[in-house]
Amino acid sequence: MAWVDALQKAIDYMEANIHENMSIEEIASQANVSAFHFQRTFSVLTEMSVGEYLRKRRLSLAAQELASSDLKIIDIAYKYGYDTPEAFSKAFRRQHQLSPMDARRHNGRLTSYNRLIIQVNLKGAKPMDYHIVEKEKFQVVGIKKEFSLECEENLTGIPVMWEKVNKEGTDQVLFQLNDETVKGILGVCVEKDLDAASSPKMDYWIAASSQAEPPEGMETLEIPAAKWAAFEVRGPMPGAIQETWKRIFSEWFPSSGYEHAEAPGMEVYTEGDPSSPDYESEIWIPIK
Repeated sequence: MAWVDALQKAIDYMEANIHENMSIEEIASQANVSAFHFQRTFSVLTEMSVGEYLRKRRLSLAAQELASSDLKIIDIAYKYGYDTPEAFSKAFRRQHQLSPMDARRHNGRLTSYNRLIIQVNLKGAKPMDYHIVEKEKFQVVGIKKEFSLECEENLTGIPVMWEKVNKEGTDQVLFQLNDETVKGILGVCVEKDLDAASSPKMDYWIAASSQAEPPEGMETLEIPAAKWAAFEVRGPMPGAIQETWKRIFSEWFPSSGYEHAEAPGMEVYTEGDPSSPDYESEIWIPIK
């Protein structure tokens, strides 16, 4: 359960510094994990991004101050990170469905998001099918794109990347290249080791295991030797794989005795209709 305590420590850090500008890297360091791993774990367990959580909490606290204090609206806007009253008012209306002035006058209902307390489910009533995979280093061929973690660009950019790959037929090219070291098309997350002055970034690959020379427009990546827990997923995308991610972090990790290792994580997609209730895919989590 140590990883649950570490995650809660990071959340407590966010709350203690709610009025400050915090980078995802600073927050993740409180849990002693990488920015990417923290962002992934947080969004899976809470169904919101780190930035979304901070925004909702700040606007909840701002609403409380508007309703219970005499502070000027402009001062409250600056306090919670908004450069102009107009930007604050727009964000406030989006969450609360009323203006800051209406909140001050108690004209309407406020929507409050409370401080987050992480809880996990250890019942394990529904079985999870997985197997341990150990592989020597192998090569993948595919396309990659760099995403910033600072503004959570990866959360919106990766689905767009997949949509383009499927639309242009790149997925079929990758299926043909696949040498079945890993059967299927891979979504591979590779964290980038940058200097402290740089914002955290990652490379996301859509690729296939292959020893072939990369076709024009594609590159190769070496996946290091590692051990993975490979979880079987059955059901339509994206719901089935999202549910499995949540169960991995909320049920399997707390009770398994394993920890997340520093190696690329992968999602494995097979040929077939991804909207089918019988569609099969896998999640590979690097473990130690």
